[in-house]
Parts: sequence; C-alpha cells; structure tokens
Amino acid sequence: MKLAAVGDNCMDVYENMGTAYPGGNPVNVAVYFVRLGGEASYTGVVGSDRYGALMKEKIGEKGVDVSHIRVEEGNTAVTHVELVDGERVFGDYEEGVLADFKLTDEEIDFLCGHDMVVTGLWGNIHNELEQIHNRGIKTAFDAATRPDDEAARIAVPATDYLFFATDDGDTQQLREQMKAIHARGPKLVITTLGDKGSIVYDGEQYRTFGIVPCNVVDTMGAGDSYIAGFLKGILEGKTVEECMKAGAANSSMTLEYNGAW
Repeated sequence: MKLAAVGDNCMDVYENMGTAYPGGNPVNVAVYFVRLGGEASYTGVVGSDRYGALMKEKIGEKGVDVSHIRVEEGNTAVTHVELVDGERVFGDYEEGVLADFKLTDEEIDFLCGHDMVVTGLWGNIHNELEQIHNRGIKTAFDAATRPDDEAARIAVPATDYLFFATDDGDTQQLREQMKAIHARGPKLVITTLGDKGSIVYDGEQYRTFGIVPCNVVDTMGAGDSYIAGFLKGILEGKTVEECMKAGAANSSMTLEYNGAW
C-alpha cells in the first residue's frame, strides 16, 4: 500500500510557546499513514530558508519518501498558531513559495505510481487532480471546513473520497450538503465532527461513528490523523465502519501530544 500525499506544507509556529512544528495537511496524512505501517511519499515545495531544510529533514525522519520535495528560492509557508486551553487559535498564514506550486509531468507520473493520491484545499493541485484520476488512481481530497470553496468544487468530480469538517454536529442541513457533494462524483463523502465523531454518506445511507476517548493535549493534526486511518482502511479493503473506527483511533493518538507530530 503506497499513498502519495501532495500539496501544501507549512511550519506551525506557536508564538506563545516559542516553538515551531512542521506540518500541513498532506504532509501530516503521509506521516500518520507511515505511523500506521503503510508506505507514503510527500510531493511539494519548500523554501530555501531554514524552515525548508527543517521541513524536509523532519518529514524524512518519519519514514516518508521525500524524493519529490522541491526547494525553491524564497520562504517556506508558515502558519502562526496559539494554543489556548488545548485548542488551536490560528493567526496569519504566509504561503511563501507554495503560492506558485504547480505539478510537473514527471511529478504526475511519480504520483500515479502509488495506490492512492491525497491532497487538500490549499495544495494548489485541484486543477491536476482530474488528470491523475483519469489514469485510474484512487484520489482523496480534504476540503477542511470549506467544501464550497472554488478549489474544492473543482476537485470534487475527480475525487473518490471527499473529506471536510464541521463543528455544527450531525444536522439535516449537513446531510443534505453531503448528499449534494456526493451527487457530483465522490464514492464517499466523509465529515468529521470534532468531539462528536464522524459521518459518512455513500449515496444510499449515512453511517455515524463516535470518538475514541483520550486525554486531549493539542488538537493539531487530529483531522489529518483521521484521514490517514480511514484511507489506510480503504486500501486494506475494510468496511466503511471499520475505516471510521480506524480514523478515530488514529486521531486519539495524535490528540495526546503537542504539535501535529
């Protein structure tokens, strides 16, 4: 099982703690997938600054294939974060060299050598996802809390497994939103509900799953952990319920320490 994660990376800089952690949605998913025993690569671009070197080094230390991390002149993306009572409070996001990231033909070929490709809202590859999907590769996309954003709307028809998050719980409005997204192409629409668990729609029925209780230290990376666990389950041929449980269990591990990983 080989997962290709592609798109954004960023340094999560905790101003009030004087620390910085490497992260970013696809990066996190790759790291957590390897943590679960799978193989994963990360394709993206970092800057020529100290954060870029640190990013590549730390991702590689986690056992992720970093052969397709490009280094461009400029700054690595940075997200400014504060930790307040175990909850992340996001400040400014500086996109840096990621602003001009675009996949090359060679990188697309590399991605298509995997069993699945996963990316997200800020990955800047939503326009190339159709090309990858048309080559018979399973695809997953994380729309964060904004499934109606343009990048997500472009990606949806070329996505097999569409993830997004909400804090509003399992409402009729949410279910209608999931149904409308599913009608545009994905096999499964998966919504994470924070401490309320998750819900999945497959075109016929909605399935729900709760959480795996744990001691919450920092919520950074919890959603990405769920995605990694869920997708590993999919690649192993598990049922939707088993995938949801695997996602929740993986999230609970990440919630118990500071930083994404």
